[in-house]
Amino acid sequence: MDPREVSRREYERRIDRVLDYIRDHLDEDLSLRALARVANFSPYHFHRVFRAMVGEPVGTFVRRLRILTAAHHLEADGTRPITSIARECGFSSSSAFAREFRNHFGMSASAYRKASTERESKDGQLERKIGEDADLFPSYTDAMTSQGKARDIKMTVEVKELPELHVAYIRHVGPYNTIGKAFGKLMGWAGPRGLLRFPETTVLAVYHDNPDVVEESKLSSSACITVPKETPVAGGAETMTIPGGRFAVAHVEIASDQFGAAWNALMQWLSTSGYQPDDRMCYEVYLNDHESHPEKKFILDICEPVRPL
Repeated sequence: MDPREVSRREYERRIDRVLDYIRDHLDEDLSLRALARVANFSPYHFHRVFRAMVGEPVGTFVRRLRILTAAHHLEADGTRPITSIARECGFSSSSAFAREFRNHFGMSASAYRKASTERESKDGQLERKIGEDADLFPSYTDAMTSQGKARDIKMTVEVKELPELHVAYIRHVGPYNTIGKAFGKLMGWAGPRGLLRFPETTVLAVYHDNPDVVEESKLSSSACITVPKETPVAGGAETMTIPGGRFAVAHVEIASDQFGAAWNALMQWLSTSGYQPDDRMCYEVYLNDHESHPEKKFILDICEPVRPL
């Protein structure tokens, strides 16, 4: 069998195992860490793999399946207490269930139950489709592939050994797309110290948190430049070492709103590569000044640490 097909099937098998586990354990712990263990991926990278393969974040999928399963029970059993259904579907309290149900369907659970015999729920059809194991994964994969083509992400990927990097950094807390503020501070610190020695100096960003779990206002990232190991850090910056090793390096040229799509495209590539992510830091290396690009595009390398599948 083609090694790419073997790799793809292994990724699908792991994600299918997670989907089955979610459906069978709605009333249990479905945290990112717990589901990453089921998939045998590291928690840090599992969310990216899941999003790329399934088409939505883990938390969104879990919440949607819980609320759709609850809706199915409301339709199927008109006498069962709503609080019992909420508990079975994994909601911690009646108020949390009521809020989530109203947000999804635009009405209360009791009103939904009353109206269920008079309408065909579009979301109910979707819930039944989720239960069709054979159709679930291909439909999501096809959707993501089509989305990637629509976004016109041009990418080349090479697996190679990268050295460890000693960097000076300014930590940024907040939305990832505002990390430019930290880079401004970093360049203001590095310039007077003679540390901007292009092209020897590498500019990169490390993203420390999972945006599917951590609030946007609390996301942590680091704006970095490579510096000699003996560089003093007085004046506001700190230093750290980014481990080297084997990486999948994706070279892309993208618009400012395509970073997420580029990461998804790399995860899609990874699923047929024979590799899987490991626990070392992933990062982006910036290769141009996007302001001087005729289309204001970013040219960068996305560096994802990998190990054999």
